[in-house]
Amino acid sequence: MDSSQRRKSGINLPSGMSETSLRLDGFPGSSFRAISNLTSPSKSSSISDRFIPCRSSSRLHTFGLVEKGSPVKEGGNEAYSRLLKAELFGSDFGSLSPAGQGSPMSPSKNMLRFKTESSGPNSPYSPSILRQDSGFSSEASTPPKPPRKVPKTPHKVLDAPSLQDDFYLNLVDWSSQNVLAVGLGTCVYLWSASNSKVTKLCDLGPNDGVCAVQWTREGSYISIGTSLGQVQIWDGTQCKRVRTMGGHQTRTGVLAWNSRILSSGSRDRVILQHDLRVQNDSIGKLVGHKSEVCGLKWSHDDRELASATGVESALSATGSEAY
Repeated sequence: MDSSQRRKSGINLPSGMSETSLRLDGFPGSSFRAISNLTSPSKSSSISDRFIPCRSSSRLHTFGLVEKGSPVKEGGNEAYSRLLKAELFGSDFGSLSPAGQGSPMSPSKNMLRFKTESSGPNSPYSPSILRQDSGFSSEASTPPKPPRKVPKTPHKVLDAPSLQDDFYLNLVDWSSQNVLAVGLGTCVYLWSASNSKVTKLCDLGPNDGVCAVQWTREGSYISIGTSLGQVQIWDGTQCKRVRTMGGHQTRTGVLAWNSRILSSGSRDRVILQHDLRVQNDSIGKLVGHKSEVCGLKWSHDDRELASATGVESALSATGSEAY
């Protein structure tokens, strides 16, 4: 009988003990509710891993951020420390007393700024890392560079007798080998800047005169425009004439080289193209100016030629038109 009751209840009780002797006292209502409140918080509650205090109510001076009088070792850079603090905490940081009379920074300024301030004269991103109001700019700034001195006297003075006073002529040219060519009257002289040696290149005679000189880009040959409208090519190292080319009716006052073509402008308002590799004196002719041609210049890629006169604007011709 007892064994059948134990099976119905599902509890194995020792012999001699009944289910009535087992009793579980209930908890009071308030205690049970307190236990239920110990459960995990609901998912709707917001949990943050960051605590941002209100800086206006914080007292940062209590954390020892105020400058304290620490002993400085002999030879230490005290000016650098004061400058670094002024750049990090502002110019007002050094004016606070060690007793904590105020915060090392004003309440309106945050130590970590989440907005980029506009760069001004006091910005740390300005060209000068020192602030104007920090009081240390004059102490740690680099001295200004002295102004560049431009000499008021010439480096070298060369005698140039019989130099024609005519701005339509081009009587001076400097080569890539540091040799200066000057046309004086009927002669051309070469002056070497490396050793100050003067060499007489040629003399055109009493019936002719020098109107233009122009070195090649390599600096080994020089072209000379004459009053009779001729163009002469001379070897600058051996002082020997290589070739004479005609084509102009009057004086040749301007010359211009590209890599393989020599252009010449004259008072006859014509521009001629010369090629030393062919037998003919000229391979091309450009007509369009209404007065004497006094300026010629090739582009660096040798594709265009610019020309000008004293009363007209510059004209440009492509390489195909020039040839």
